[in-house]
Amino acid sequence: MNRELEYMFVQSARVWIPDAEEVWKSAELTKDYKNDDASLQLMLEDGTTIDHKLDPKTKNLPYLRNPDILVGENDLTALSYLHEPAVLHNLKVRFIDSKLIYTYCGIVLVAINPYETLPIYGTDIINAYSGQNMGDMDPHIFAVAEEAYKQMARDERNQSIIVSGESGAGKTVSAKYAMRYFATVSGSASEANVEEKVLASNPIMEAIGNAKTTRNDNSSRFGKYIEIGFDNRYRIIGANMRTYLLEKSRVVFQADEERNYHIFYQLCASANQPEFKNLRLSTANDFLYTRQGRSPVIEGVDDAKELCTTRHAFTLLGINESYQIGLFQVLAAILHLGNVEIKDRDSDSSLIAPNNRHLTAFCELVGVTYQDMSQWLCHRKLKTATETYIKPLPRLQATNARDALSKHIYAKLFNWIVEHVNKALVTNVKQHSFIGVLDIYGFETFEINSFEQFCINYANEKLQQQFNMHVFKLEQEEYMKEQIPWTLIDFYDNQPCINLIEAKMGILDLLDEECKMPKGSDDSWAQKLYNTHLKTCSLFEKPRMSNRAFIIQHFADKVEYQCEGFLEKNKDTVNEEQIHVLKASKFDLLVELFQDEEKATTPTGQVPGTGGRTRLSIKPDKGRDTSSKEHKKTVGCQFRNSLQMLMETLNATTPHYVRCIKPNDFKLAFSFDPKRAVQQLRACGVLETIRISAAGFPSRWTYQEFFSRYRVLMKQKDVLPDKKLTCRNVLEKLVQDQDKYQFGKTKIFFRAGQVAYLEKLRADKLRAACIRIQKTIRCWLARKKYLRQRSAVITIQRFTRGYQARCLVKFMRRTQAATVIQKYQRMCVERKRYRQKQAAALAMQTILRAYMARQKYQALLREHKAVIIQKHVRGWLARCWYKRCLEAIVYLQCCIRRMRAKRELKKLKIEARSVEHFKKLNKGMENKIMQLQRKIDEQNKDNRVISEKLVSLESSYASESERMRGELGRLRGVEEDAKNKANQVSSLLEELEKLRKELSVTQQEKKTIEDWAQKYRDEMEKMVSELKDQNGLLKKEKDDLNRMIQEQSQQMTEKMTRAIAQETQQLETDLNEERSRYQNLLTEHLRLEEKYDDLKEELAHSTNVSKPGHRRTDSTHSSNESEYTYNSEYAELEDGSRVGEDVTRGMDTSLTLKLQKRVTELEQEKQSLRNELENREEQFQRARARDDAQFRKARGAELEYESLKRQELESENKKLRHDLAEMRQSLLGGAAAGTGAPGSPAYKVLLDQLNASCEELEVRKEEVLILRSQLVSQKEAMHHKDEKETMTEPSVFAKDVNKLKDADELKQAYVGLKDTNRLLEQQLQAQRRTYDSEVESLRGELQNVKEENNRQQQLLAQNLQLPPEARIEASLQHEITRLTNENLELMADDPTASREARVIILRRMVDLMEQLEKQDRTIRKLKKQLKVYSKRIGEMGAGQAEGQTSPGQMVEEPIHPVNIPRREKDFQGMLEYKKEDEMKLVKNLILELKPRGVAVNLIPGLPAYILFMCLRHADYLNDDQKVRTLLTSTINSIKKILKKRGDDFETVSFWLANTCRFLHCLKQYSGDEAFMKHNTSRQNEHCLSNFDLAEYRQVISDLAIQIYQQLVKCMENILQPMIVSGMLEHETIQGVSGVKPTGLRKRTSSIADEGTYTLDSILRQLSAFHSTMCQHGTDPELIKQVVKQLFYIIGAVTLNNLLLRKDMCSWSKGMQIRYNVSQLEEWLRDKGLMNCGAKETLEPLIQAAQLLQVKKKTEEDAEAICSMCHALTTAQIVKVLNLYTPVNEFEERVSVAFIRTIQTRLRDRSESPQLLMDTKMIYPVTFPFSPSSLALETIQIPTSLNLSFLTRV
Repeated sequence: MNRELEYMFVQSARVWIPDAEEVWKSAELTKDYKNDDASLQLMLEDGTTIDHKLDPKTKNLPYLRNPDILVGENDLTALSYLHEPAVLHNLKVRFIDSKLIYTYCGIVLVAINPYETLPIYGTDIINAYSGQNMGDMDPHIFAVAEEAYKQMARDERNQSIIVSGESGAGKTVSAKYAMRYFATVSGSASEANVEEKVLASNPIMEAIGNAKTTRNDNSSRFGKYIEIGFDNRYRIIGANMRTYLLEKSRVVFQADEERNYHIFYQLCASANQPEFKNLRLSTANDFLYTRQGRSPVIEGVDDAKELCTTRHAFTLLGINESYQIGLFQVLAAILHLGNVEIKDRDSDSSLIAPNNRHLTAFCELVGVTYQDMSQWLCHRKLKTATETYIKPLPRLQATNARDALSKHIYAKLFNWIVEHVNKALVTNVKQHSFIGVLDIYGFETFEINSFEQFCINYANEKLQQQFNMHVFKLEQEEYMKEQIPWTLIDFYDNQPCINLIEAKMGILDLLDEECKMPKGSDDSWAQKLYNTHLKTCSLFEKPRMSNRAFIIQHFADKVEYQCEGFLEKNKDTVNEEQIHVLKASKFDLLVELFQDEEKATTPTGQVPGTGGRTRLSIKPDKGRDTSSKEHKKTVGCQFRNSLQMLMETLNATTPHYVRCIKPNDFKLAFSFDPKRAVQQLRACGVLETIRISAAGFPSRWTYQEFFSRYRVLMKQKDVLPDKKLTCRNVLEKLVQDQDKYQFGKTKIFFRAGQVAYLEKLRADKLRAACIRIQKTIRCWLARKKYLRQRSAVITIQRFTRGYQARCLVKFMRRTQAATVIQKYQRMCVERKRYRQKQAAALAMQTILRAYMARQKYQALLREHKAVIIQKHVRGWLARCWYKRCLEAIVYLQCCIRRMRAKRELKKLKIEARSVEHFKKLNKGMENKIMQLQRKIDEQNKDNRVISEKLVSLESSYASESERMRGELGRLRGVEEDAKNKANQVSSLLEELEKLRKELSVTQQEKKTIEDWAQKYRDEMEKMVSELKDQNGLLKKEKDDLNRMIQEQSQQMTEKMTRAIAQETQQLETDLNEERSRYQNLLTEHLRLEEKYDDLKEELAHSTNVSKPGHRRTDSTHSSNESEYTYNSEYAELEDGSRVGEDVTRGMDTSLTLKLQKRVTELEQEKQSLRNELENREEQFQRARARDDAQFRKARGAELEYESLKRQELESENKKLRHDLAEMRQSLLGGAAAGTGAPGSPAYKVLLDQLNASCEELEVRKEEVLILRSQLVSQKEAMHHKDEKETMTEPSVFAKDVNKLKDADELKQAYVGLKDTNRLLEQQLQAQRRTYDSEVESLRGELQNVKEENNRQQQLLAQNLQLPPEARIEASLQHEITRLTNENLELMADDPTASREARVIILRRMVDLMEQLEKQDRTIRKLKKQLKVYSKRIGEMGAGQAEGQTSPGQMVEEPIHPVNIPRREKDFQGMLEYKKEDEMKLVKNLILELKPRGVAVNLIPGLPAYILFMCLRHADYLNDDQKVRTLLTSTINSIKKILKKRGDDFETVSFWLANTCRFLHCLKQYSGDEAFMKHNTSRQNEHCLSNFDLAEYRQVISDLAIQIYQQLVKCMENILQPMIVSGMLEHETIQGVSGVKPTGLRKRTSSIADEGTYTLDSILRQLSAFHSTMCQHGTDPELIKQVVKQLFYIIGAVTLNNLLLRKDMCSWSKGMQIRYNVSQLEEWLRDKGLMNCGAKETLEPLIQAAQLLQVKKKTEEDAEAICSMCHALTTAQIVKVLNLYTPVNEFEERVSVAFIRTIQTRLRDRSESPQLLMDTKMIYPVTFPFSPSSLALETIQIPTSLNLSFLTRV
């Protein structure tokens, strides 16, 4: 032990030390503890260092803190260190950080009041907890309720749920939620809505029994025990309520900040209601009984609205309106009685002023006389043996008597309401078991404690004793079951305290004895207590400063009680004369309150049920006659007796405990006061449970989980095949003290603290392993870094050495070169010396040559150097010169361009000024031209005519030019003739000189003309260039317009596409919702139908008498009647109910009528849903049309804009054309002026330029026309209505043109041409439209003729193949059909003109029908004769074939040539059966068919094919009765077999496949072209010929939907037990999920596991489902829908359990879930089902698993989580983060700040606040048409089906 302490109390170990404010404070050791240390060196969480002294005697060390991974546990007993600070800290962390208000403490559920509404009580939460074991889910009140319900069903033992706690701790709410759970999961056994009545009792009891106190706004001022009764099927059948110790004193007195009972304030708030006028009420401040607390209003509560709720609850419980008014009348009378003022007459008497309005109101309300009541309020009667005296009362006694009467009346009223609520909750069904819910006050201690607190604490002492015994019993049973040695655990036994109160000569006995004394008083009673118990009982004490009080040491705390008022409250005396006055009242309800219970009547007039459990009553003995004896039994005695009966009831049941804790006294949401919490934990027994658990072996592990958790502490040699032996060996090595653990049969039991010790060993081992891993990794990283550095150094050295080597080589080369140079230099010197010595003569020459050579060498060297310098200098100079030239050129270009630009600008300005001048001169004309242009521009269809006009103008201009050229040539010829004549005439010689002069003049003029021509040519060139520029701009604008049109068109198309896609998606969503609603209605319809059948069976079973009866069905009833199947079934059920009513007249038929009404409502709702679906489709069409209209409108606006741009371009073109025309005229005029000019080259050049400009303009005009034609064509396609406007425009336009009489003739001609062209275009368009309509009508008539021709040919071919008798009938039917169609066409064309034709047609139809009847009679006669002849002949082949084929039937046969040889056995795919064999057919084919054999040995869907072939034969015979009965029997039989074997998956799957196949056959062979596309010619011949079964197809489709839903339910029931175990609990990846040290503190009453399921179990089951459905021939699309639904169920159930299980929210569990999901996806991939949508249903589960694994620290992590978890709701994300629990110490919890960040980021999400997914949601199913390629005539019927009575036809 010392070794373990030294090991645990080391540096950094955390402990708990006491604190005055926080009760316990956490600290950390800064120094290791030694055995001889007298103190501990501690550091608090705020960094403060303290020296904690140890007790020198006990040496008790402070409590150790649990490891962080144990903080926040679901069960307090799972903590390794079980002590008060650990419990308090665990509750605080769960409540404050995780927002979890429920925590287990062994068998106790600790519930902390959050003072806030939490979304954890919905139906989805109830469904999630239903059927779960108590230890498997997070703590919840629903888990306790489910445990009680499960034990009641399994152990056949009654249960109790004991809810206790302080006022304001939430007891009433907890009890209410427990009752709601029972009402939801069990339902009621009848249609009386018992569960609603049980819940409706809550608002009534809260109104009359709850009040506002300083601690609680809705405090229950009485105790209640509600027994909820169940039948043998564990459905609620009724309830019974018992109440305890109503606080009557609150009626007449309230402390500050408190209120009276709610009902009084509700009445005062509703005083202005008409029905309450006679109560004479006003505000609550006007009455003494409601204003004493000076707090008449509760914030957030509307008392008037609460009264409406109370009245509705009264009505639901059967208390009618008159009784309610009577109750309110009594309550109002109590308020008025409290305002009666009693005055002093003298010191010994009192009086009431006459005509006191409040007493008058009281008397009128209760129906008594004013005189009697005023008399006995101030007097009392004293009786002796001989005489009776009337004694006046002093004012104080009279006031007390008045208050006592008020309290007595209210108590009677309270008991009356409780009694009648119980009567309303009782049924005549025998009660099999019950669950009791005890909502009783907790331990109370105030500054002043009186009789009420004494009784409350007495009751808590009894309950605590029962609780202690139960806890000890459970611990003992656990030890015995595990067969471990155990000793008696010492626990606090409060029996001495109970004896002090209730034993003989105890406090209650002495109190009753003192009450019997004539002059007994509180003081004398206190003295008796002191004398009797002060010295004999250690639990009884006397206060030092008081002689009128006493102290009792209760189990929770010491309480001081004030003796004042004990006797009076215990007696509870009332003036008997006042009671007599009230009994003589004329008010029946008041008299009933004071009558014996046996004579009381119920407000509903019902007799209490005789069956069920006998209720316990606490009321006095009813056998006493006088009212005086009625009040002799004291309140204490009554309470003791009722408490004793309550304890007997609880001891006879299995108790479940809920302890409610009040976290603070200020009602602040999620605020935790440690002082108040510890006080309540001590008082409610939670710490006692901890102490009892800690005294034994609180931590418990299975061998497998211990092995998995502490495998790291074992060596490989220690691991043995036997896990149990392995655990034994390891524990003996790890824990030396054998008393610290015990080995059971299935578990290992540990003492407190041992799990923490083992966890520390494990953490140290893991830490050492981590250090070793870190060491190895760091070594590897360092070595890797060293190797990288070494490699880098070697590389650097290699390059450095290479550089040095190169430098050395270079030096050596230079050295060698220098040596060579020196060698040659020395050689030269020696050579010179030699030569000097050899030849002196040559010395000077040598020197001279050497000198000259050196000079030359130097000159060459200088020249070479100069060349290099010159090269670089010249290059630099050239570059500089080039830069300067470039800059100059650029500058010169800029100047020239600027000069040209200025000239251009100047010319443009001059031209602009000239244009402006021209505009000023022609201002009026310009306005008119603009009007004309505006009118012209509005026309959109004249482009082609205008172009033709322009072409004609050009041609006329060309012809005019040719004419002028001819004239010019003629003139030239004349001139030549003149010259010739001048030469010939001699007389003209004298004029030669003159002509020469003229010639010189002409030459001068010619020169002038040439100069002018040159100038004009330059101007024209400039103008042409300008026109080209403008043409380029126009082309650019045209391109821009085209691009803009394309972009806008593309944008509009994309916008419309997106809008249509969104609208389509929305419509698909709405359609799925409507389909889901419809299928849910079908489910509800099926449920009601089954319930109706059950009731019918019960009715038939209860009545042994049965009357034969048969309801005849009209044979002429049409088989096309809607929903015939349902109507026929309900007709049969109504027959059965009528028989039952005749036999049992006393039975209630309201249920039958209710069901029938419900069915009718469902049918109406179904029809309304269909209508709504059609309306949605129409809305979609209208929306699409509206979008198209908006698109056209927008497009029209764009075209208008483009048209305006085009008009501007055209106006510019017109101006240019006008200028060119004027220029041409001026040129022609100038040419005519000069005789020699027209033939000059300048003139030709000018004409060529003009022609080129004209051609350029023509090209530009054509482009503009093309653009305009495109715009006009688009606009014509968008707007057809402009045609009418264009018809009216010419006249208006002509009026505008007439105004232009002074305008230019060209413009007038142009306008005329425009008008003419417009008229011609309109006529052409009208002709085109007329032509198109005529062509379309002719095409339609041609198509109709072709169709009629084909139809006639087909009918002719069919008639030729029929027998002669059948041809007549077919011809008649064809004629009738033709005449009917003609009649309809006539009515559609002309209703008035079609009357006469209709009469003629009807006459012809009557004649044809008469002929048809004659033919039928003849056919029947011939058939009879044919049968007789066939029997006589005895030839079965041809005779039977002819006998079975009806001559009067229309049978569709393949179209072949007419003369076909008849074969003997040509089967037509039909089966014939007799009418009497129909039941045999249904029995053998449906009811007694084994799906397994059919699926394996026969073709899929064989029953469906057989039924359809029988149906075809009935249709062939035209027997509507046979068709109807066959379909009805088939549907009813399928329903019957599904009802009988609905839990068998193979049966449901088999009949789903066959029902769908039967439905597809009805569609495939219906004759509808939509379903005949994939048929062969032979299959088309097998179509139904006489009946349209579309409505039956709807009925069968509904049946298929019901079967599908039943199939899903069946598969869900099979998969449900596997999902949680396989997806969450089982470790698919071994060793990843380390088991957390929870101690396995499961409930001993939980159901044992039936077996462990794995993921492989789920996959095998899914594969089995898939293979079975494939064998049965289920459609692949339907299989995909089933798989999608199954995967949704798997994902939803897994996610819901994850959200409700804290132990599953860890990193390793997220990895397990993701692996499991990947296995499911792999299964989908193997089965080829990846595109069925199943994977998407697992997305929430996948994101939840990812959320468990991602980092959860920084803002970036929060952003990533928000973007990742889009399929999870905000509530689910926050829940997962709150539940996230580290499995090892190395993991970290999610901080509260991070969770707040997530909530802030997700605040703007618009989503449902629902936490759990709806596991009951079923996707709407569809049945896509799937035709069969199987030929009906090839189907063979096996003999195993026993269908030999069927004959193939």
